[in-house]
Amino acid sequence: MSRGRIKAPLPVRDGLGPARVRVQGGSLVEEFERRFASGAKVLAGEVFSASGEPLDGTTVLPAGAHVYLYRELPDEVEVPFEMPILHRDDDVVVVDKPHFLATMPRGAHVAQTALVRLRRSLGLPELSPAHRLDRLTAGVLLFTARREVRGAYQTMFARGEVGKTYLARAGVDDSLTFPLTLRNRIMKERSRLQAFEAPGEPNAETLVEHLGDGRYRLTPRTGRTHQLRVHMASLGLPIVNDPLYPDVVEVPGDDFTRPLQLVARELTFDDPITGERRRFVSARTL
Repeated sequence: MSRGRIKAPLPVRDGLGPARVRVQGGSLVEEFERRFASGAKVLAGEVFSASGEPLDGTTVLPAGAHVYLYRELPDEVEVPFEMPILHRDDDVVVVDKPHFLATMPRGAHVAQTALVRLRRSLGLPELSPAHRLDRLTAGVLLFTARREVRGAYQTMFARGEVGKTYLARAGVDDSLTFPLTLRNRIMKERSRLQAFEAPGEPNAETLVEHLGDGRYRLTPRTGRTHQLRVHMASLGLPIVNDPLYPDVVEVPGDDFTRPLQLVARELTFDDPITGERRRFVSARTL
């Protein structure tokens, strides 16, 4: 998949951009046969150079070169929930993402993602997420509609200039006094499903407020992977229906009966393009 600021030479097709593959060098068709068990796409002229030229069975490339192709879509279970649009203008699209829908393609989730659904339904091939929500987390999610404004909004999120508030449901521990602020170091490795606390300089901070009856307002000051879920579990109050924290629980891919009780309730920020104060609120409840 094309990443960062590298512009793919092929257009978005049916809501999906082309995949970007870094080659090891030598005969392209032989490499595809070796790595992907088939050189059919190369022989069919469906693999392209960084300049957009179709490649073929005679192509030889140096190690480190990139080629582009449209991926074959995996069989996916449809996520049976609507995604209401909270706001749309020339620059941004803001939606109320449902549980179980990934923000963007990754692994087994490609067509059943918020990004691809919106590109297809709105006809906006340049649509791109300005930030991300976990697949299991519902709530306010902002996309940029045009390439020209993408960097401004993504930078705003990266710099922590966006106010974020979440609602969660968890157990109750009368020995804890709220509000409280959690600060620690959270790491995430690709080889591990769970993020984990590690020694060292804190890189994650969350304000936790108990609203009563096991309902919590969570205000993250940082944006580490699974931060809220890790922090709540560290209190001995894992979020209801969390299949990762504190323990990994296998959940069938077609089981939508136990949504994680975590909603991205509100986003607030000064718009980096217009300077306007923006506030978007999810209508979802726990």
